[in-house]
Formats: sequence, structure tokens, C-alpha cells
Amino acid sequence: MKLNKYIDHTLLKPEATLQDIEKLCNEAKKFDFATVCVNSYWTKTAKELLKGSDVKITNVIGFPLGAATKEAKAFEAADAIKNGADEIDMVINIGALKSKQYVEVLEDLKTVRKATKGKVLKVIFENCLLSKDEIQKACELSIKAGLDFVKTSTGFSKSGATLEDVKLMFDAVKGKAEVKAAGGVRTKEDALAMIKAGATRLGTSGGVAIVQGQEHKNGY
Repeated sequence: MKLNKYIDHTLLKPEATLQDIEKLCNEAKKFDFATVCVNSYWTKTAKELLKGSDVKITNVIGFPLGAATKEAKAFEAADAIKNGADEIDMVINIGALKSKQYVEVLEDLKTVRKATKGKVLKVIFENCLLSKDEIQKACELSIKAGLDFVKTSTGFSKSGATLEDVKLMFDAVKGKAEVKAAGGVRTKEDALAMIKAGATRLGTSGGVAIVQGQEHKNGY
């Protein structure tokens, strides 16, 4: 197993500097991670820094709250792709989901799916704010909208991925989408456990520590 290729090497802090982004991209090239996950302001910079490598770029959309309009999310996603993003991680409309406004949630997902045609689209649920039934419903709507991945967390709320939630999501998507575990993956053992539970991608700022068998003690 190439553990490095499960990792979206992530830096989403608002205070991240150009120097921080350069470090992230250099690490991603050195360890050949799947992608770097950055805010879309840094997409063009990352594209230039990653030239000559097969490391891709993930951008977050409607992040971290998910409460933007579907039109705003679609524009943001299209702009990110125009600037070089290969994959998009959008945040689901959490409030609409919890309000049982399922038509609106589905339209939100479909609108961004249309704007990202041909690219990998992941949807972040923020599981720590949802019930098990809401997580299952979100999985159902995500499949209906044709998304590629369901993702546990932004890393900016109360808690991140749990094994229980990864298993729940894996069972709920029934092989029609993949699962990304994000937030709280700090050791190689954590990573392997998430993969065993069904995750095929891991969002973490601790990728370097994880692949080196160390513990990541700070950050996402």
C-alpha cells in the first residue's frame, strides 16, 4: 500500500503565508502525496510550485460553513478549476440538511456537480454537527447528485473524523462514492485504521509525520 497516495496534504488556515504554501508544496512533491488541499487564493501559486510533479490540487468551496448560495458555490468552484484546481471539496448546506430541506440540498450539490464536470468532487458533511440519520441522508443525496466522494469534516468545527462515522458513510454509499476522512488523523495507525474502515482518501496537515511513522501533534 502506498500510504502517501491516500493523503491530501492540507493547509487551510486563514493565516497561511506564501512561505507556508511553498513548504506545503515542497513536502507534497518530496513525499508524492495525492494532492495539496489549499484555499483557492493559492491555486495559481500551488500550480506553479507543483510543476513537473504528479501531485494534484484540491480546493475547498463554500468553506468552512457551507451556507453560501448554490450559485456562489458553483462560481467559486468554476473559478478554482480555471486557475488550476483538479479536485473540489465543497461543504454541504448543513443548515438546510438539518432543516430537512432535501430538495434544496440536492440542488446545491447538483449545481456544483455541473460546474465541476470532469473533475473529482467531494462533499464535506461536518459530521460532528449531524445525527447518524442526517449523515445517511447526506450520503443518499450525494450519490443522487453524482458526487465522487463524501467527506467527514472540515477540521474547523468541534471534532474531525471518527472510525464509526467512516464505517457508517462507507456502508451508506454502497460503493457508489468513495469516503474521505479528515480531521484528527495524526498517526500512521490512525491512517491505516481509517483506510480499513473504508476511507480511500485522508485529509490531514500531518502527512509528513504520518508517512514517517511519527505523531502529528498540531493542526488539522
